[in-house]
Amino acid sequence: MGLLALGTPLDWPEAKKNADHVRQWGIEQLLAIWKRAKGKERDVLRWGDEIEYLVVAFDEDRRKVKLSLRQADILRDLAEDSVLKEQGGCVPDLQAGRHHGDSIPVFHPEFGRFMLEATPGKPWGIGFKDLLDVEPNMKWRRVIAKDHMNSNEYPITLTTFPRLGTRDDFIEPYFPPSGERLRSQFLPDEIANPHIRFPTLAANIRSRRGRKVEINVPVFKDDKTPSPFKDPTVNYDLHQWPEDDDVRNGAAKDDHIYMDAMAFGMGSCCLQITFQAKNITEGRKLYDQLSPLGPIMLALTAATPIYKGFLADTDVRWNQISRAVDDRTREELGEAPLKHDRWRVPKSRYASNSTYISQGPRLRKEYMDPDLVVDQDLKQRLMNGGMDDLLATHFAHLFIRDPIVIFAEDLKELDLNKTDHFENLQSTNWQHMRFKPPPHDKDTGWRIEFRPMEIQITDFENAAFSVFIVLITRAILSFDLNFYIPIPLTTANMETAHARNAVLDQKFHFRNDPLPPRPMKVNGASGTSTPAHQPSRPPTPTGPVEDEHSLMTIDEIINGQSGTGFPGLIPLVESYLNSVNVDVETRCELARYLDLISKRASGQLWTAAKWIRHFVREHEDYRGDSVVSERVNYDLLKVVEEITENEGKTGVGEEMLRSG
Repeated sequence: MGLLALGTPLDWPEAKKNADHVRQWGIEQLLAIWKRAKGKERDVLRWGDEIEYLVVAFDEDRRKVKLSLRQADILRDLAEDSVLKEQGGCVPDLQAGRHHGDSIPVFHPEFGRFMLEATPGKPWGIGFKDLLDVEPNMKWRRVIAKDHMNSNEYPITLTTFPRLGTRDDFIEPYFPPSGERLRSQFLPDEIANPHIRFPTLAANIRSRRGRKVEINVPVFKDDKTPSPFKDPTVNYDLHQWPEDDDVRNGAAKDDHIYMDAMAFGMGSCCLQITFQAKNITEGRKLYDQLSPLGPIMLALTAATPIYKGFLADTDVRWNQISRAVDDRTREELGEAPLKHDRWRVPKSRYASNSTYISQGPRLRKEYMDPDLVVDQDLKQRLMNGGMDDLLATHFAHLFIRDPIVIFAEDLKELDLNKTDHFENLQSTNWQHMRFKPPPHDKDTGWRIEFRPMEIQITDFENAAFSVFIVLITRAILSFDLNFYIPIPLTTANMETAHARNAVLDQKFHFRNDPLPPRPMKVNGASGTSTPAHQPSRPPTPTGPVEDEHSLMTIDEIINGQSGTGFPGLIPLVESYLNSVNVDVETRCELARYLDLISKRASGQLWTAAKWIRHFVREHEDYRGDSVVSERVNYDLLKVVEEITENEGKTGVGEEMLRSG
């Protein structure tokens, strides 16, 4: 979460009047960035990870656990200690676990008042020492966060709080469901970060949509789950707000867990990685090549089997967040004829990518999304300003959205040395990849954000997935790998990733052969490396696109197919490591992370979603009815706390958590 601007926010009726004004100014700021930075070069790749925590408070006497809403107090204490340390003061907890030269981690607010985000104090480099420092740094961040909490509070890395939105007192301090911003049956306005941007975002999404957001997650049907299942927490007789009619008009579906507010999605935690590319060409290439990997990594990191106190029949969070911020009107959804809106919009503003942007010769027009909606006037303005067709299409697609939060003070004049209007649209298009231009006031290059992964329970796991994605980028650039598939197939893969136990039970569209049409040139190494099975192929793809990809299991994608099939992402990473100078000790440490990824893909190690579901169903208090009670929730989170505590003290990693 970046710097939060202050100002006077406009409610939706006024914001709507100024939406086109902000779009136009945003395009002008983007063109100014483009002209300043299109040739910007960085010497080396930098990258950073983002870890998000739930802050939970344990009541040992009542055997109950709640979400703590003390985000502001915790962040204030963290900031005060960081300032003291920078001024030369002694703050013991900021020294614990510190490596020589490490910068103090940075903590940020998030949408939920029960959430914290933590990033390293400075970007990581591409050196192997940096890769091995990630896990200790993540553990250090957790120690620092914990030391600034009350004794009964703990930073947990679960995607969602299992009983968020139940009818009991699941938050501390307690507030009853109420408030004109969310207008939720289940959550109070006080659950959101009080900074004016967040409640305004929630209210304006609801207002633009013309009703509350509708989040329906299929319930897991166990032996004693009622059929049809009707969410027992829904009050059909509530008449506090006009939107309370939603449930009487069919918003809550049978056999689904129903949720009605932005906080059910944006209150989720994830693991995100941002890369700074050497230049815009490298950044565009990474954006395209990492995009097809998004659904694979989503399924591989699955960790979200519970919503609102019920077991769900899905394993990941993505669609729930998508629905939680879906501001599309009935016309844009295709539920009513177009009259007031400009076009039908196939996806929520939180969705999988719909564009490719690299100018390399391997990008075929057949890969593009045939349903892409683009603001042609804005695209032409960008092209008139010197931007190429592909990148202009990308941004003109993002700018079909309305700016949701507009501050009155920002409408007074256009400042081309700022990016506020551009970021107003850019930062509220939450796609699984994000292409980020350099900020005007920092020595930062073109960046790519990889966003689909679920947060993992342990720091070992989060480090493993972070390092794995970094090594994948190295292999892509060093071996000139090609993972292109048609965008609609990536969209379909994102849906497939939601299936329960998708990592083992589903197949995903993936490119058959990622190897380049020429000998693989290894950056920084002399000579070339050409796999024995690689034929000579022309540099531009030919033949039917349908022949380029097939359905594969995640095990096949990660570990490879036998014979001359897909080589596997881990073997490709290992080939990269073989091509560079890595000492034996470092290689062994990296092997721990690759082993986790490999065994997760093969099923030898469980996903967090499978482990959590198993824990609930085996609990003595579970009645086989899909209900995750307060007692089950308490015991689950106590085990999670103990796992992370023991890992931090003993270095025990994934094997401690799951043996299958």
